[in-house]
Amino acid sequence: MSELTDLSISELQAGFRRGEFTPSDALRALEARISAVDPAIDAYLSRDFQTALAAAEKADINLPLGGVPIGIKDAINVLGESCTCSSKMLAGFKSPYDATVISKLRAAGAIPYGRLNMDEFAMGSSTENSAYKKTRNPWDTTRIPGGSSGGSAASVAAREAFATLGSDTGGSIRQPAALCGVVGLKPSYGRVSRYGLVAFASSLDQIGPIARTTKDCASILNVIAGKDSHDSTSLDLPSEDFTAKLGGDLKGVKLGVPKEYFVDGMNPQVRAQVEAAIKRCQELGAEIIEVSLPHTSYAVGVYYIIATAEASANLARFDGVRYGHRAKNPRDLLDHYMRSRDEGFGSEVKRRIILGTYVLSSGYYDAYYLRAQKVRTLIRQDFTNAFEKVDALICPTSPDAAFKIGERVDDPLRMYLADIFTIATNLAGICGISVPCGFVKEEDSHLPVGLQFLGKALDETRLLGIADAYERASGFTTQRPQTV
Repeated sequence: MSELTDLSISELQAGFRRGEFTPSDALRALEARISAVDPAIDAYLSRDFQTALAAAEKADINLPLGGVPIGIKDAINVLGESCTCSSKMLAGFKSPYDATVISKLRAAGAIPYGRLNMDEFAMGSSTENSAYKKTRNPWDTTRIPGGSSGGSAASVAAREAFATLGSDTGGSIRQPAALCGVVGLKPSYGRVSRYGLVAFASSLDQIGPIARTTKDCASILNVIAGKDSHDSTSLDLPSEDFTAKLGGDLKGVKLGVPKEYFVDGMNPQVRAQVEAAIKRCQELGAEIIEVSLPHTSYAVGVYYIIATAEASANLARFDGVRYGHRAKNPRDLLDHYMRSRDEGFGSEVKRRIILGTYVLSSGYYDAYYLRAQKVRTLIRQDFTNAFEKVDALICPTSPDAAFKIGERVDDPLRMYLADIFTIATNLAGICGISVPCGFVKEEDSHLPVGLQFLGKALDETRLLGIADAYERASGFTTQRPQTV
């Protein structure tokens, strides 16, 4: 039944309800696909087939996601399963509880299935920073899948998952979705509870879905959104049907093109595909308006001050006493702390902790962290001003297609610039989605390109409607990699 794994969530559920196959059939087909394909992709860290099968056999297919297996990024806690954040620091750790999003998935009938590889503690853009394995892009297994939710995106593209959950701190859902040719949604800050997500940068992190289609992302957001008493930053909003504007068109929609998002150094093939997608939106009835986000050039610098400062504070708990790897036979308490953290954390995590500790240190707080927060306010205001003129923004997700494994590991600045078009969304707290918009040719590979739509805060329903209209007209989500 391997053909079952080609189905979207909505197609899978329709098959359940017609009696063509069962949730158990779907899970067995998925497991067979993973067993056949994952040795070439390395998206999964672990999975518990028997527990998932028991849930599938009891699944109520009349629930919103009844019987649908959903893969989980290894930073989101699932009761009784490992949650390592792809770090040696948390090797062997078992989650004592379900994250709120997992509880909501279960209540909607979904089956959390498998732990997906990621950059360690979500710090990276290529999934090369995992302590356990390097996930590969299904379109070309010599290339990276993006990050930090690389396992989540690659598994969906390789038909090893129907959909997955990732987390997005500066583009970690949208960028890998773009590089793997799938759809990734970053909800507005506060739309989805972060309780049970291992924190990287608490004012930026947001959980969201990666799937084959915009409709599937909307269906998952319907389930996981909402106020949570365990997360004081989650917003108490009226319930909303995020599928309400799907199936429409782009007639009369005003789409803003930020002139700062078409920069020198961008891959010319990527630029051409994105410009063709913008033209296609215009042909579909959208009004295209150039807008300016004048503080865009500061976004990367601001992000790597705020994110590293928050990471330094959040990761202080992993000291070998309260949590995490414990060094053997320390000479004293200081030796215990230093060796436990040195052995447990990888180089990128150490780099960001050092940066974050520095910008928070006495004498530098005002010069760096406080100033970055002020510029963050200006970046947020840029978006507010733009949304007074347009319904959504349209722009590239990434300046380049998937690059070769190992190509940027010794060049952190070049690696950080992979998120140049996604970071500001998190700083502003707005919503964004990446959908496939074409391919570029690199050597003998056809590599996906992502088109990003950005919406004002809490305007996911309209954003999803716009993305869905383009997706249906373009047809790129129906294409799949042939290498696996």
